[in-house]
Amino acid sequence: MLITKITLDGYKRFHDLTIDLWDTPSRIVALIWPNWCGKSSIFDWMLYKANAYDLIWNKSRKDWKFHSITWDSNYTYQKVKIFFWDIEYEDLRSDKTRQWNSQTIFSFRNSYRYNSSVNVTQTVALTSIEYNKYWATQSTDLDDKMTENYQRLLIKYNQYLNEQDCSPSVAKKTIIGELNDSIENCLDLKIDNLGDIQASRWTIYFTKLWYPNIFPFDVLSSWEKEVVDILLDLYLRKDQYDDTVYIIDEPELHINTAIQRSLLIEINRLIPQNCQIRIATHSIWFLRALQEELNDESSIIEFTSDMQSASEILHLTPIIKSRTNWQRIFHTALDDLTGLVSPQRIVYCEWDPHPNIDWFENWFDAMVYNTIFEEEHHETLFISSDWCRQVESYSSIALQVLWKWFSWVELLKLTDRDHTTLKDREDWLNESWMNRMLNRYSIENFLLDKEVIKKLCSNGWCVFDEAFYNSQITDIRNNKVKNKIWPIKQNIKFTGTNMDFIKSLISQITKETSIYKELEECIF
Repeated sequence: MLITKITLDGYKRFHDLTIDLWDTPSRIVALIWPNWCGKSSIFDWMLYKANAYDLIWNKSRKDWKFHSITWDSNYTYQKVKIFFWDIEYEDLRSDKTRQWNSQTIFSFRNSYRYNSSVNVTQTVALTSIEYNKYWATQSTDLDDKMTENYQRLLIKYNQYLNEQDCSPSVAKKTIIGELNDSIENCLDLKIDNLGDIQASRWTIYFTKLWYPNIFPFDVLSSWEKEVVDILLDLYLRKDQYDDTVYIIDEPELHINTAIQRSLLIEINRLIPQNCQIRIATHSIWFLRALQEELNDESSIIEFTSDMQSASEILHLTPIIKSRTNWQRIFHTALDDLTGLVSPQRIVYCEWDPHPNIDWFENWFDAMVYNTIFEEEHHETLFISSDWCRQVESYSSIALQVLWKWFSWVELLKLTDRDHTTLKDREDWLNESWMNRMLNRYSIENFLLDKEVIKKLCSNGWCVFDEAFYNSQITDIRNNKVKNKIWPIKQNIKFTGTNMDFIKSLISQITKETSIYKELEECIF
């Protein structure tokens, strides 16, 4: 199913807009526009047409005040026109209705979806996925349906198990195998199992190459959860939504840049061939995939910031993929990236210029802080300075430079306490509103806190050996404990590298823990 042209008349911020793919529409249509130019409005507009027939559940029931640029109370879906390659829209809807799958004309995913956890406590009746009843109507509506998709995956697995009368390992290989192929092409993890109903562990469990035990969905990072969510949803939809327009609004917003290119390739692989993908993106890595791996099956629609969309008649067609045009749209993406990732706060923290090469690198402290606070304080960026006694001399120069270029950014400098007395620490904090100092010897004194080690052990490593811990760490607040990382790692039989162990410790410091709150108070 391929859309060749869409037109609108007086919709939201557009006076008169046409996006025209001529008679040779591509499978992938990418909208590359600067921020605030109306990409999401385009998708809202397409969905408005679908909502007129209840093809996608109108969760918010927006009226003419939302849809009409002039607040015309008589504004209707008829102002929105969608033209398909080989069929009229009304005929398509009628054909789909006769097949009892009219809701599958569109599949929509907005850019604000986020899933914090999956923990099913009881089974409930689910509406069949082809009814499209749980998708947002507008791109500003929130989705949080990973739990429903987990149940759908579990149902799909059990149905195959029963219908084929096969072993669980065969069902797992068939049902989970294809999904794992996509996950492994993007992340260094894969699904191990779908939980144990009898043991009341109803969630997806994963495994990693460097991690000896399985772990639940909840402990994945926010961007890992987002990737799994996207791939799982497309995997579940591909059978029923095999003649569909997939509308995807900025899927990269919550996702690590390192895997964005691979993710778009997997999105394209999972979506059936008889479908069109309309995607809005700022990602330079998505653009790279569109420029190279997906070049032959994609078109780029460019909207520039100088277009007067509220007053002009605009007729947009795919750009010619020349070197000059690619340079321009990459420049647009990079300009937007500056606004998207520019932090509101920069914390200038220390590093050891002579690290133990087996354990630490000069970015260690910044890496720890950025990882711990990436969700709750995503507007903050930690960067590395020189070690503590030189922080003041070097950071003052660096901060002056940063202030000149980032006048809107709050700038702080953070040091370890080391051997500083509590009185000296208080005096130093009072010297400047920018100054921050840990209330423990160093960041390792937080990582090796008893609460953190206990939590790690409770996740399946071993029984916490408190006597051994107390013999190694006698004063967690004031003593240097960096050299205790190795013996504690050995005691709990952690088989990965030292840095793997550090990352596992970091993952235990979540916002519910007292150690998180203590560290947060020192900095923020």
